[in-house]
Amino acid sequence: MKRRRRPPFKQEIYTAPLSGPGRPGPGSAPRLRKKIRARGLFSIVAFAAVPLILIVLVFLAVRMVATRAKGPAAALPAPAEAVLRPAPAPKIVEDAILPGETLSEILESHGLPPAEIDRLVKQIRPVFNPAKIVSGRTMKITYSPAGDFQSFDYPLDENQFLLVTRKGSAYLAEKKSYPFEVRTAYVDGTITEHLYGALLARGEEAELAIALEQVFGWDVDFYAGLRTGDAFRILVEKKFLDGRFQRYGDILAAEFWNDGRRIEAYRYSFEEAGKTKAGYYHSDGRSLRKEFLKSPLQSYRITSRFSSSRLHPIRKVYRAHYGVDYAAPVGTSVYATADGVVAGAGWNGGAGRMIRLTHKNGYETIYMHLSSILVRKGQRVEGGERIGKVGSSGESTGPHLDYRIKRFGSYLNPLSAKFMPVEPLPAKWIKSFRAAAAGLQAALEFPSRLFKRAVTSL
Repeated sequence: MKRRRRPPFKQEIYTAPLSGPGRPGPGSAPRLRKKIRARGLFSIVAFAAVPLILIVLVFLAVRMVATRAKGPAAALPAPAEAVLRPAPAPKIVEDAILPGETLSEILESHGLPPAEIDRLVKQIRPVFNPAKIVSGRTMKITYSPAGDFQSFDYPLDENQFLLVTRKGSAYLAEKKSYPFEVRTAYVDGTITEHLYGALLARGEEAELAIALEQVFGWDVDFYAGLRTGDAFRILVEKKFLDGRFQRYGDILAAEFWNDGRRIEAYRYSFEEAGKTKAGYYHSDGRSLRKEFLKSPLQSYRITSRFSSSRLHPIRKVYRAHYGVDYAAPVGTSVYATADGVVAGAGWNGGAGRMIRLTHKNGYETIYMHLSSILVRKGQRVEGGERIGKVGSSGESTGPHLDYRIKRFGSYLNPLSAKFMPVEPLPAKWIKSFRAAAAGLQAALEFPSRLFKRAVTSL
């Protein structure tokens, strides 16, 4: 019996009838297509929204956990009354003192009544005489937030100021030291033209050049004796106030290479006869100070040297010139070249305004043609102390200083005369000094390896 073969599968395609009840009629096809597109769009939006909803749910869950970890108090904003507001700050006014202005006039311009000013002046006079205020300095006056006068301070010098504070109806005056922060700094450099330029190139100020000249001025003439390639390195104190540099302190140690010579200086303080003395010494305890400084000026140009025969610029005759003429601007400071006593100070004919100092071991120094004299007869002065100002008084063709040295009545050439060092450090302090100098020398050596290589050829 033959098996009946199964007819092949034939897929039937449904074709919608053209008419009839429940079937789409004319105009129904566009509406059907719109429904199909709407449902497709809805599916796409729903599919894209699912990840976004999951991200939002995760974020909310993490935030809820963090809030619970901090505690209920952290989730609540602080009450308004718990917010602390800073107290009103006092008002500070700075006022520069004008030439001829008095303390009373300054305080009156700031609203203090005359009776109040009179009481203040009387109460502070035992501490400071208000008549001695100096023009050009700046006072700081402090008011309360309500506008009432509280205090003022006035700078007395580089290290101290006067503080006057109102205490009820009374005024308290006291001298206070500036609260400087002192930092030790290392500075080195090489001379190309002059010391000022070398230090300015290192970001330092002219005051450091003056201080270094005062340390080495007994051995180095900084205006006639410098050479290109001379070098230096310094350990110096710098003073800061409120984080801002104010001024230099002491040079603690320094080395200077001049024309192939190496000169060292270490500062050391010691007690003698109940007084504290300080000076600069070589590593073996010899003092850097000599009997005389190399020059009485810190800035000059030599216009005439020591000579047995020179044409006088005014009298037009040849005569001996027993000094050295240093040309400098009017008002340039003139310094005593050694410790001594003022034997004469005043007008002296063709020499104009003149100062004569006597020194130990039969020495005298003479300073001529000054514009002003800052010492009086009989006054004791120290080497390096300012005694007058350059001028052009007397028989002079321009501003300069005629400087002369005599010993036992005979004139010496100031540029070639040799002078002895002053007394060395007392023997009982040598051991302590050497230990201190070794530490300072190590501090100079450590940061300067590159610098040291640069000057090994000197």
